[in-house]
Formats: sequence, structure tokens, C-alpha cells
Amino acid sequence: MSNKSSNSGDFTYTGSGTNSQGNHYCSRDHGSAGTGYHYSNTDGSYYYKNPDSSKYYNNGKGFSQYTSPSGHKSSSSSK
Repeated sequence: MSNKSSNSGDFTYTGSGTNSQGNHYCSRDHGSAGTGYHYSNTDGSYYYKNPDSSKYYNNGKGFSQYTSPSGHKSSSSSK
């Protein structure tokens, strides 16, 4: 029996919950590409970790940062 709860295109949600800080998370299975997850935080920020090891963070206030699989960071701000 599988615990996969829903499928959204190229990945399947494999779990979700809320941590002790009240932040919501979902884990994702991208098949042969690997796994990833994201957090939606109570302060409006959110964070993604992708199967290729890239990361994306948005503070919910106009700042975002992308980290490539090689570790290169690029940021943007709407302010």
C-alpha cells in the first residue's frame, strides 16, 4: 500500500504536516529525479528544496533567493 496522497504533474506528494513552529511542509517524490520538499511558514515566507539540490527561498516581503545545484546564489528584491 502506498502513502502517496496526490499527484501533480511531474511529482507526487508523499507526505505533509506541520512542525513545532507551526510551519507547514510537504515532501515530494519526483520519480527517478529524486525527492524534494517545501515549507510554507507562518510569517509568509516559503522555501523549496528541489531534487537537483537547487533551493528557492522567498521571505514573503519582496525578497527571494535562488541557489543553483552548484551552489551559486542569485537574489532579487522588489524594494
